[in-house]
Amino acid sequence: MKGFYHLAELPTAEIEKLAVRALHLRAGATPKRFDGKALGLLFFNPSLRTQASFQRAAGKLGLDLVQLQSGGNGVWGIECEDGALMDGGNAEHVREAAAVLGRFVDVLAIRAFAGIQSLDRDSRDALINGFRKHAGVPIVNMESALWHPCQALADWTTLDLFDVPRRAKLVLTWAWHPKPLPHAVPNSTLCMAAQRGMEVVVLRPHGYDLSDSVMNEAHALAAANGGSVSVTEDRARALEGASIVYAKSWASLGAWGKPELEAAQRAPLREWCVDASWMKLTDRARFMHCLPVRRNVVVRDEVLDGPWSIVIDQAENRLHAQTALLESQFASLERKSQVRAKNPVPLEP
Repeated sequence: MKGFYHLAELPTAEIEKLAVRALHLRAGATPKRFDGKALGLLFFNPSLRTQASFQRAAGKLGLDLVQLQSGGNGVWGIECEDGALMDGGNAEHVREAAAVLGRFVDVLAIRAFAGIQSLDRDSRDALINGFRKHAGVPIVNMESALWHPCQALADWTTLDLFDVPRRAKLVLTWAWHPKPLPHAVPNSTLCMAAQRGMEVVVLRPHGYDLSDSVMNEAHALAAANGGSVSVTEDRARALEGASIVYAKSWASLGAWGKPELEAAQRAPLREWCVDASWMKLTDRARFMHCLPVRRNVVVRDEVLDGPWSIVIDQAENRLHAQTALLESQFASLERKSQVRAKNPVPLEP
């Protein structure tokens, strides 16, 4: 496996294999160790579950850990645009930063959220793709402007843990939040469920569609795997027969980089908060959220603390899914190293 940028880049059979391995690890299986190998973690944004689960996974696999934070007393500000005149706040270019870190570690994991200032830059996933281009080692995406594949892999594992059928109905619902949030989690949730072959319904108010490119990819994944994708703002119709309600807020594409317009657009939408009345419209659905979640803003206490919620198991599976993922990454590197050792490149005379 060469890096991990977007879940849908993997064949469905490979995702299924990783999910099975994650559940075995959760049940107590012993992971393979790679003593002497190094994992780099570079965070440009805050983290609780991602940081803790990757640290723990590295320990389980016997990896040396190089962990860096951006901002404050962390790493330099990094410029990712080629041809930039670097006379502003960024002191280092991704060309050098990535290349140097690639000499220090065997696999490098990056977290770099969308800035929600430039839709063009965020749509290009400029920072993480700069590292992918220049690091020279596999890059694991711990959440970028466009995708959160580690969360999606853990979510797939969670659906398997709770025996949610492949053809079950999953409702990805927009929820109110005091500020605009990136699209990485809803993008990845949508495509994960489509690739799993589920009946996926995106429930959102007017003005909160996901991007055309992501929707097109989701439709293609659903068609290839026996699922379906639809979009509606009819709450009762969406929730009827649902097995999973997955809540997440996201920014309006039409107001991207325009906070005043965004605030005005979402001001009348506070009733988009998942409560018991929502869940009672479903077929005894489970409630999922990637966390952190704002209680009584995105979802009511009665849901989070009630029989519907599986968010803690969902979060725990980040550890097991990422342990399985890293095990696969380092095993692949080990196999390549063994092949090179058996077939050395002859020295020039």
